[in-house]
Parts: sequence; C-alpha cells; structure tokens
Amino acid sequence: MFKFCQMKHIFETLDKMRCLRKRSTVSFLGVLVIFLLFMNLYIEDSYVLEGDKQLIRETSTHQLNSERYVHTFKDLSNFSGAINVTYRYLAATPLQRKRFLTIGLSSVKRKKGNYLLETIKSIFEQSSYEELKEISVVVHLADFNSSWRDVMVQDITQKFAHHIIAGRLIVIHAPEEYYPILDGLKRNYNDPEDRVRFRSKQNVDYAFLLNFCANTSDYYVMLEDDVRCSKNFLTAIKKVITSLEGTYWVTLEFSKLGYIGKLYHSHDLPRLAHFLLMFYQEMPCDWLLTHFRGLLAQKNVIRFKPSLFQHMGYYSSYKGTENKLKDDDFEEESFDIPDNPPANLYTNMNVFENYEASKAYSSVDEYFWGKPPSAGDFFVIIFENPILIKKIKVSTGTEDRQNDILHHGALDVGENVVDFKQSRQCVTYLRLGEFKNGNFEMSEVNQKIPFDINCIRIYVTKTQKEWLIIRSISIWTF
Repeated sequence: MFKFCQMKHIFETLDKMRCLRKRSTVSFLGVLVIFLLFMNLYIEDSYVLEGDKQLIRETSTHQLNSERYVHTFKDLSNFSGAINVTYRYLAATPLQRKRFLTIGLSSVKRKKGNYLLETIKSIFEQSSYEELKEISVVVHLADFNSSWRDVMVQDITQKFAHHIIAGRLIVIHAPEEYYPILDGLKRNYNDPEDRVRFRSKQNVDYAFLLNFCANTSDYYVMLEDDVRCSKNFLTAIKKVITSLEGTYWVTLEFSKLGYIGKLYHSHDLPRLAHFLLMFYQEMPCDWLLTHFRGLLAQKNVIRFKPSLFQHMGYYSSYKGTENKLKDDDFEEESFDIPDNPPANLYTNMNVFENYEASKAYSSVDEYFWGKPPSAGDFFVIIFENPILIKKIKVSTGTEDRQNDILHHGALDVGENVVDFKQSRQCVTYLRLGEFKNGNFEMSEVNQKIPFDINCIRIYVTKTQKEWLIIRSISIWTF
C-alpha cells in the first residue's frame, strides 16, 4: 500500500506538470527524465523521497533544518547545469571576456515610481574607469508587458549606449512561456493570492537572471532595481574577498536589506537558480536565500559594515505600497576598507565564550570580548611577514556596551619575532601612543617607525573592573 501511494504521488506530480500552460519550461522529454529520476530514487533509496517530502513540509513553515539536509541537497540536488531558457536579448553586444563581477538586477513595471535608470546610473557613476573594466551589469526586464519593456529598452539604450557597446551592460528578458504556473498556488503564511503570485514570480525572475549570469564573471552580486551605490564599491568588495582568502563562504552581505548587496561565487549560481525554482511558491526570496546559505554549510551571516548599497525607492514594486526602508549602516562616499594583512592573534586575557581574539581583526561585523583585564595584560597581532604600515585604528566598546572600552591602555609596535613554547612574540617594542576614550588612531605610521613592523600590541596599563570589547583593529599598508 505504501509503495502504491508513492507511485500515485509520482504520477500526480507528473500530471500537474503536464497541466502547466504550453509556456511551461518542462518538455515531455524533461517529464520523462524526471520520472526516471524519481523511479531511481524510489527503487534504490526510498527513504530519500521521505526526506525530500519532509524538506518541503519544513520549508513551507519556514523551519527548514539546514544541517539535517545539507548532505541531501549537495549530493542529490547538486544542479550544476543551466536551466533550459532561450533568452531574448533586448540590448547587448557580445561579452568579449569574463569579468571579475557581474551585477544582476531584475525589474518589473511599478504602479508608482521607477528607479531602474537611477540604479544603473549609480552603478556606473560610482565606479572608476579601471573598475568599469572589471564589471558587467545584467538587467532582466521581467515584466510580461511588452509595451513597458519596449519603453524601458529605449530609455536604457539612449542613456547608456556606450556601456552597451562596451559590453558591460546587457538587457535580457525570459519569455513568459518558460515560467511555471503562477495562479492557484499555495497560500503559505495566509498571504493573499496576488501577493503569493507576486513573490512566486519574483523567485522565478531571479532564478532566470542567476541562470543567465552563471558564466559571465568570477563573482556575482544581486541588487534590487531601486538602489544607490557607494563610491568605488567594487574596490571595497575586492578587498573583502582578498581578506577572506582561504575561508569558506557561500554568501557575503554588503547590505542588511532584502535582496540587496548579496555576493556569491558564480559557480554557485546554477544551484541557487535551481533552488529558487524548486521552492518558488513556498516563501519570499530573501527567506529562501537564508536556507540556501545554511544548506551549503555557512551557518552564520557574514555581513560587512558600512553597507555598500542603499535602498532609495519610496514605493514597492508590489501594488505601489510605501516602502521607505533605509540601511542606516550605508555610507555614500567610499569607505576605506583596511588591508589587515595575514596575522596570528594572541591574548592572555580571559576570553568570554566564543568572542575570541581573531574576531577583532575580522572585516565581518563581530568583536573580541574579554572579562575585566588587569594591568600588564596584552592583546598581540603577529604578522606573517614584516609590513610597512600607513595607518592604524583600534576601536573598543559598542553602542549598547559603551563602558566596555579600554579605559587605560597603550599601543606598541614590535620587531624581531622569536618562537616561544606556545606562541611567537616580538623581542622589542616601541610605544606609539595611548588610548583615548577607548580608541586609538594614528596616520603616517611609517614616518614615525624606523623599521618594518612584525607585531602590534595592545597593552593594558591599569586594571579595570569593566569588561573589554575590542570592536575592530584596522591596519592600512603600502
């Protein structure tokens, strides 16, 4: 009886797929392949089907257990091939070479306001000539209204013709015939039908955009169509990527809002595109993206401050409702991301839980937290190679723990590294200065220090009763 129900479930699924409009992306051959795949899973690993059904049930309640299903998703749903879509090129010249970064935007007709042209303008205006050589911008005009698309293409080609000719701006459209059914979908979270249709179509819009961009660059960042960029955002992104070399990550976030400023390796885009299609009717895209990150074993959000991208629209693309969300961590002007060369960090302070020393040196929004330090305690950075430092900045305390600062301390630089039993240390140190109000900052360090620096030491000069947070240590080199 159980096997019969399993087979019945498979045929019901296939029947629903055949009932899709003629525009459905699934051909008869595709249906046959999927049927054989399901038969193989049923015959060899019937327990997998139960796992997949449980996965879908948990996803629909926004409780997908990432750790439990990471192996299933990697091994059985490791989609590396492209989705079969024939795109319409609305404005494009052949891409001559693979770029460093592709910036993807999907846009539909809004009832109020239109910010797409301003978003494209901001991307190009906030990039230097050298940065423009390393980026490509792909705009997916995803609305089914051909008259609106024609108007938008005309506006885009008039304003950005030289970028199109240079191959750094491409405008595409995925025809409606490739979309799955968008009416009569499940009303998860008690959303009204039109809301379910809007967010489900948006997931497919993004999936087709990601699918197109999979081989255009090394990295991909998603923006919405109502965004303002920070100046030289590409240089900032490249610095962050370099600082994380050797570290595993799936998604880096350069904005805390929606689907803005989310960075991926391009080799993950086919899998992400399939993932969005697989669960397109289940939940909004930003929720799905959280699950995608977890399924690929990145447990924590990796977000950088200040934000590189700001939401600028006042009206949502859904019904034209007001949407005045702003990212209060955004900075318009280029923020100078530190170089923070490779180093090992040590401290003899009593570390609280998992707020270890390395977190103060990371470009991620995290920090070191220790119990009350005593006079003579230290926090040391040992660089892998001697460096010439241009600027040093150390910040302690946080907004919500403003008293957990270094009340009495100094910053020293050292040379001549030697190996001790448990760590490496510099033999000699030279004092650069004292902390003031919990902070230390000094420019033109190279003019004050006669040697290449091997170590930086934060030294506690007086015992304090307050705990200590070292929020960030930033080093700029030549």
